[in-house]
Amino acid sequence: MKKITSFLQLMRPANIVTSIADVLAGVAISGYFAGAVPSSNLIIAVLLLCLSTVGLYGGGVVFNDVFDAELDKIERPERAIPSGRVSLQEGILLGIILLIIGIISSFFVNNICGVIALLIAVCALVYDKWGKHLSILGPLNMGLCRGLNLMLGVSIVTIQLNNFWFLALVPIIYIASITMISRGEVQGGKTKTFYFAGLLYLLVITAILFFSFYKDKTLITLIFLLPFAWMIFTPLYKALKEPVGKNIGKAVKAGVIALILLNACWAAAFGAVWLAIIIILLLPLSLFLAKKFAVT
Repeated sequence: MKKITSFLQLMRPANIVTSIADVLAGVAISGYFAGAVPSSNLIIAVLLLCLSTVGLYGGGVVFNDVFDAELDKIERPERAIPSGRVSLQEGILLGIILLIIGIISSFFVNNICGVIALLIAVCALVYDKWGKHLSILGPLNMGLCRGLNLMLGVSIVTIQLNNFWFLALVPIIYIASITMISRGEVQGGKTKTFYFAGLLYLLVITAILFFSFYKDKTLITLIFLLPFAWMIFTPLYKALKEPVGKNIGKAVKAGVIALILLNACWAAAFGAVWLAIIIILLLPLSLFLAKKFAVT
């Protein structure tokens, strides 16, 4: 059980739940269930994509710790690999297995999904090895992983990629802002970084409001959007007032978990209210897991 727990610590299960929310939001944007009674075949395809994102996200964060093993001995010795609870070889093997599961399961849905899953895996590994060390390209690299994850859900109806590919820019901007904030988690952050992140948050909220207005779903979207805004801005304000590692960590953690609310907003804005409710039900699960396992 200790070994299994250590593997789960590597995989960041609370974060994985948010990646499932990405895919479900993408499915809602695609209109996959529009005018159709959910059948077993339709649901199986969605479940395969959920399994895919579990493997891709899990594998990505495992390799993050694999590549950071030496640095973590100094900065985060409590993590599974530097503490010795998981060997470096075990971490590499776990990461490979998870990424393979993520790629193969998506190909069972359709080839486009498979290609997007492959791109996500490549982008995750590039970020883990090189991207995180780059001040501008790094956050964009991390955001691209999330943007592609949203598109993984959209690609369940492949033709809809032509119509909504640009929506990937929203999670790219949002995750890039969180990634910038997280860089001050160990040694403290700079005030201007928090102001810029707040500006990017406002840009994300504006984008959601625009599409909800365009789809005539503004009121229902606000039910999910207002809690989202509160969840991200409250800890960001505290970090701005006192930019120390503890407050920055809370802002990052809230930003990551708030992705569930963001994805519920997408589902509501595109008229899939029942999918938005399913996505929201992932929030308590993610919060529970966040108490048991590290988010950052």
